[in-house]
Amino acid sequence: MSVQQAVFRGFVNPVDPRPAELRAWAYSPDSVPLQTLPPDWDLLVSNDRLIDPLFDLAMDPSCPARRFALHCVYIYAADGIRTSFRAHPRKKLRKLVEVAEEEGDELMVTWAHNTRMLMARQELFEYHEWCEGGLVRSGRRL
Repeated sequence: MSVQQAVFRGFVNPVDPRPAELRAWAYSPDSVPLQTLPPDWDLLVSNDRLIDPLFDLAMDPSCPARRFALHCVYIYAADGIRTSFRAHPRKKLRKLVEVAEEEGDELMVTWAHNTRMLMARQELFEYHEWCEGGLVRSGRRL
């Protein structure tokens, strides 16, 4: 049975979800609405342990929670860059950018472009754009 077909019954610990739980939720996000999850859940899950499933979900145009996953990938990128890669490894972020550029659709290529721009010019960081979903909603390139 694929993740998309599985029935998601909730998180064991929503503050620290397992990668498989996050994937299952993303294909059935109405089962646990975002507004019922802990405050700043997007910030909590945008971490090294969950970035691979979040990135995969952001790359999947058929994922119902794709915009949420893309939002988290933006948070992850900004967090890594703005902390001079103390929060997240530079090598990991660069690999994600390369995959998005090579295999991603327009949304992911835009994310990769914006991430490269922020790496080159940190003054382009605006909290609203990177951490509150502004760039996801607008789809604009920096």
